Amino acid sequence: MATIYLVRHGQASFGAENYDKLSDLGCRQATVVGEYFRDHGVRFDAVYSGDLSRQRNTARLAISSQPADVPHHIDARFNEVQNDEQVKFLAPEVIKFDAQIKATVDKGLSSSRDYQKVIEAVFNYWVSPACNDSRIQSWAEFSGGARQAIADVMEEQGSGKTIGIFTSGGTLATIVAQILGLTGEQTYQLYEPIFNCSVTQLFYSGSKISLSYYNDSSFLRVLGQQQREDLISYR
Repeated sequence: MATIYLVRHGQASFGAENYDKLSDLGCRQATVVGEYFRDHGVRFDAVYSGDLSRQRNTARLAISSQPADVPHHIDARFNEVQNDEQVKFLAPEVIKFDAQIKATVDKGLSSSRDYQKVIEAVFNYWVSPACNDSRIQSWAEFSGGARQAIADVMEEQGSGKTIGIFTSGGTLATIVAQILGLTGEQTYQLYEPIFNCSVTQLFYSGSKISLSYYNDSSFLRVLGQQQREDLISYR
């Protein structure tokens, strides 16, 4: 039996000129999750991340606590859903039939809460049969890439290994939904509640893979209380 730990990146910089950068809190979360792995005897044989800065740097900070060097592989198939691109091209379609989203878009997306409402509507349209926009990556291509990326990691690493994959909420939700046999239309309900630097554990043997636990942030709560820090964030 081998183990994969899926870790969502630390908090990024919403509202900043460069979103794809860990905030101060995000850096702290990444450091703490690395210390958590170290202190609980999790020794990685290899880690993977997408090529986004927030994913790569979360992995880098986390594995800095490992007792030995850990190979870090970059695979763009673990990148996040292209939310900004989807909002740009799909929101105009969504607002044609969703008055609430139109009102939210019209007033501007300056708050993370409003942005998330639009992301939800756009994501659910994207995965539906109604969406057929050649200007963006299709759901079939994205989800297929995520499925194949996990299969490739399992084949490359083989049995008895402990692997970390540092990715993003949409990708993590897609992978878990596939393992559970859920449809694209059921995937978003796994996406929205994922905490920054939460841990999801998978077991695999050969080509068989199963979910052990999902979106665990209890260690962030406990360590935060012990050190008088608030380490919990969604966005």
